[in-house]
Amino acid sequence: MPGVVSVFPNTKRSLHTTHSWDFMGLSDDETMEIPGFSTKNQINVIIGFIDTGIWPESPSFSDTNMPPVPAGWKGQCQSGEAFNASICNRKIIGARYYMSGYEAEEENGKTMFYKSARDSSGHGSHTASTAAGRYVANMNYKGLANGGARGGAPMARIAVYKTCWSSGCYDVDLLAAFDDAIRDGVHVISLSLGPDAPQGDYFNDAISVGSYHAVSRGILVVASVGNEGSTGSATNLAPWMITVAASSTDRDFTSDILLGNGVRLKGESLSLSQMNTSTRIIPASEAYAGYFTPYQSSYCLDSSLNRTKAKGKVLVCLHAGSSSESKMEKSIIVKEAGGVGMILIDDADKGVAIPFVIPAATVGKKIGNKILAYINNTRLPMARILSARTVLGAQPAPRVAAFSSRGPNSVTPEILKPDIAAPGLNILAAWSPAASTKLNFNVLSGTSMACPHITGVVALLKAVHPSWSPSAIKSAIMTTAKLSDKHHKPIIVDPEGKRATPFDFGSGFVNPTNVLDPGLIYDAQPADYRAFLCSIGYDEKSLHLITRDNSTCDQTFASPNGLNYPSITIPNLRSTYSVTRTVTNVGKARSIYKAVVYAPTGVNVTVVPRRLAFTRYYQKMNFTVNFKVAAPTQGYVFGSLTWRNKRTSVTSPLVVRVAHSNMGMMV
Repeated sequence: MPGVVSVFPNTKRSLHTTHSWDFMGLSDDETMEIPGFSTKNQINVIIGFIDTGIWPESPSFSDTNMPPVPAGWKGQCQSGEAFNASICNRKIIGARYYMSGYEAEEENGKTMFYKSARDSSGHGSHTASTAAGRYVANMNYKGLANGGARGGAPMARIAVYKTCWSSGCYDVDLLAAFDDAIRDGVHVISLSLGPDAPQGDYFNDAISVGSYHAVSRGILVVASVGNEGSTGSATNLAPWMITVAASSTDRDFTSDILLGNGVRLKGESLSLSQMNTSTRIIPASEAYAGYFTPYQSSYCLDSSLNRTKAKGKVLVCLHAGSSSESKMEKSIIVKEAGGVGMILIDDADKGVAIPFVIPAATVGKKIGNKILAYINNTRLPMARILSARTVLGAQPAPRVAAFSSRGPNSVTPEILKPDIAAPGLNILAAWSPAASTKLNFNVLSGTSMACPHITGVVALLKAVHPSWSPSAIKSAIMTTAKLSDKHHKPIIVDPEGKRATPFDFGSGFVNPTNVLDPGLIYDAQPADYRAFLCSIGYDEKSLHLITRDNSTCDQTFASPNGLNYPSITIPNLRSTYSVTRTVTNVGKARSIYKAVVYAPTGVNVTVVPRRLAFTRYYQKMNFTVNFKVAAPTQGYVFGSLTWRNKRTSVTSPLVVRVAHSNMGMMV
């Protein structure tokens, strides 16, 4: 086929489903100014959203007081069902939609709504407004989370590329959207979607291929890490994109559970209905029906509950951590069986607030066991569930969300993924009233919600530093990240409460007030990414599947660690190993940095030189980090390297796994 570089299956990708900006320390108006910097140039930054489309009538996408469309914009506003080209404005400056991949795989284009860029899902409107929504006063979710809503870069422009339909997002459509976004002139691409884990090789992954082409043309791609929550489940693993994990903020939506013994417990909920009096509470297993066993009924499966046994009672239902069952659907099943309330014990304790249809709340194992113990040790156990309320100042915060997918990188373990964490738990943003939940704003959780927070930060960085490369912007975000919560304690991971590692949150929690002045950056160019691919065994034929040109492997690295990445991961340290990095001075012209090392357990780490003295802006200097096995360890161990001066800290995670065999040097 002429012009065809590679052929691979038309795989379907999945969507990874605003107090948050206040929580991150940015101002509460449309300027989003950061002390010492002006971000007014965000009016010239164009963000491309590859997602489910947009609901253009949302006040989040108003163009009031916005200047004309940037002169460099080459895109278009594509007409379609319920979407005329005239709908685009000075905020939504472009809109396209893609159906070829979807129609090739789905029978008769079934369940397709709005054959246009209009959003029938809500997901795309939510992500776009999180990153770049205008300020909207007095927004809330059914009375919860009252306040103003706005995105991270509210004056940036939005270009919409609708590739995702009711059943997912297909590779043919994704690749076409990447190509158009590049030609149209966007400055950053946001993808709150990804492949199922484990991810395939880069040349077989449309997002890896499309994002390489974007980055090679100076466009940074931000993507979500996925929502599987388990070790090694991270996706969107290519080193040229920035991959985002999800965290909490200090805002929770909770319902109080009042037990008959006077104990008050808290659960997560968005249900505004409440019980006015206490009533009997039973495990759902006691209300089993028909051919279902008590064990099956304990999960409140469809038709598994006996109406006579459930009527008028609060039922305690179980939810498996790996289950794909809808939590809200369980509340519908309980209601249809005559139950008046539900307590859902979530094995994974994900902390996600759900809009249940009856008074209900989700609790983790610890609280769930307390409730079950009360029931089992009380002759007539009683309970009452109150309506949800907004709680500010919840601690500890931030916490890495339980659902956020973890490293290590399953394709190239030398590249740490995720790269960074941002708020993704219970995020309020714009919504499509055409979706099943007919709201203008909605609360969602997922790494899909974390991704656009980083997209907004990228837009601010691009506004202040328009000439910086994608890798420079990525480096600034990673090396300025926070490792501590609001009370200066190490960030923890839900639900265990253990200390987070780089496999949970990459370099840490994004710190928007510091990203504009990172001091030093780790830069890389497209040629470096090609050399990286050659270092992992790509020959020229497989290299061309990604680059779509005549690139060769004339430049290569001895290992993937040759890439100038802002983190260092050594997955198989046998004895000694050295990694060289290059930093570029983007701070004060004359500045001195000293190396501060927190070595991983059982590993000796030295840095040569330990002092970097810069005399000019954009000067580059090399240093080498030497690793040596000092003691046996199990699994991965973690540390950090910080280049520090009086005003700036530039921190990189160190991630090491010591090989069981201690013979020779790894090459």
